[in-house]
Amino acid sequence: MIEAIPAAPVLSVRDLSVDARTPEGRKPVLRDINFDLAGGETLCLAGESGSGKSVTSLSIMGLLPKASLQVASGSILLGERDLLKLSDRAMRSVRGGDIAMVFQEPMTSLNPVMSIGAQLMEAIREHQASENAEAIALRMLDAVQATDPTRRLKQYPHELSGGMRQRVMIAMALSCRPKVLIADEPTTALDVTVQAQILKLMRELKSEFGTSIILITHDMGVVAEMADRVIIMQNGSIVEEDNAVAIFRAPRQTYTQQLLSAVPRLGAFTGTDGPPRITSRSVETLHPDRAPVLNVRGLNVTYGGAESFIFKNKAPPAAVTDVSFDILPGETLGLVGESGSGKSTTGKAVLGLIPFTGDVVINGRNIAGLSHRKMRPIRRTAQMIFQDPYASLDPRMSVGAAIAEPLVIHGIAAKSERHDRIAELLRRVGLTPDAATRYPHEFSGGQRQRICIARALALKPKLIVADESVAALDVSVRARVLDLMLELQESMGLSYLFISHDMAVVERMSHKVAVMRGGRIVETGTRRQIFEHPTDDYTKALMAAVPVPDPEARRAQV
Repeated sequence: MIEAIPAAPVLSVRDLSVDARTPEGRKPVLRDINFDLAGGETLCLAGESGSGKSVTSLSIMGLLPKASLQVASGSILLGERDLLKLSDRAMRSVRGGDIAMVFQEPMTSLNPVMSIGAQLMEAIREHQASENAEAIALRMLDAVQATDPTRRLKQYPHELSGGMRQRVMIAMALSCRPKVLIADEPTTALDVTVQAQILKLMRELKSEFGTSIILITHDMGVVAEMADRVIIMQNGSIVEEDNAVAIFRAPRQTYTQQLLSAVPRLGAFTGTDGPPRITSRSVETLHPDRAPVLNVRGLNVTYGGAESFIFKNKAPPAAVTDVSFDILPGETLGLVGESGSGKSTTGKAVLGLIPFTGDVVINGRNIAGLSHRKMRPIRRTAQMIFQDPYASLDPRMSVGAAIAEPLVIHGIAAKSERHDRIAELLRRVGLTPDAATRYPHEFSGGQRQRICIARALALKPKLIVADESVAALDVSVRARVLDLMLELQESMGLSYLFISHDMAVVERMSHKVAVMRGGRIVETGTRRQIFEHPTDDYTKALMAAVPVPDPEARRAQV
């Protein structure tokens, strides 16, 4: 009997090492990375931010920043070609054609001065020389469930929500039917229903065209849903590699066990009314009157300004319609819904960051119609953690200066005291004090979000609007940050408007939950009511779409 010869891997990484250039000399970032990617296989790279996952993918794509990172040794074989030996010109034909990549932060990957349609069609024509590029672009936007694809083609990146921008990036990557798709946190900005659709789309592409996928993610539910094999990385090295079932059922390494134990699981808090560490007794002690710290009545927001030209003679559509809710001191309201449903718009409106009609009362003060100057003292009471950490940090300011800025503006703490305050805030979000001297571009996406959280905490506010505040964090750091937020809530009576597409995180954090769709709240209730007894079909669909962190319990791939 003749044994079958195993098929050659589509991609082979051998002894890959990457060094960072620093003033003190070269420092290792990756060390001796080895793996093969088979045809039609999905290989997941998992680990904490800064573990080397994204550097590995950028090495494969030939996109390492030459000024700061350099391949020290190794080879990356795509078939017979060593990608590390190809010229820049030769790599251009590889990128997008043979290997495509979906980057972690879509706003920094899309050209801000080109329309969405122009960018999609540019990529299609570069690799397909197609006269029907616009038709292909429309078809791909429809495939990734982008609403009104024809209108999206005419829009610019800043006019789209974070989730919608990521859908555009995925459509661009899939448009040329690559042999290898590298997806770096492709569903981080997406709500669970669209995440399920995107994962399904990636599976269909793999099935139909034999596309191999390298999936980089901190979401172990997504790993369980997608992976054939899993590589766990830590500090630039591979610490464990096995098939998905073995990794989840019997992880060998302590680090892998810790990573899996930090995964939030939907249903873990069944039978409780809210976060277990926040008791009604502690809240009543801090706030005996229990007057709402935020009261919203009849909130409405409509599109306008730079976007109004799209609608010609038609009235601009409403982004948020007749939204009302209260948040008590020491309470968390979780706001969930699909991207584009109005969650982030609501969060910005209640802090007076965008025009609105209706009543928004913060700590007893109605902010409707207040000028920027009159809003300044209210900013000390209410702060926001934005969805995109890179866009919300000034690239020219050091991390320490960014965290100190609100202290300086409000005249809090003497200059000599600020250094210690900044160091303590950095430690509380899992960073070392020496991070204060560095700049945003020197950090990973997850680390940048931790910096934004530290900045929001600097003024010790009563209310924090957290817009996808932990979406970019790996599971272990996410767990620590959520614990920190709960600790602050317990000790200071903090209130949160917690905006997230991660249903398991919302369940862990919330006392009350509001579900948004199409700019309206379709269902609201206590944590127990929404998660254990949902009444709206849309809420039920959100629950059903949550990936389960168990590869043996995957949803049917239909």
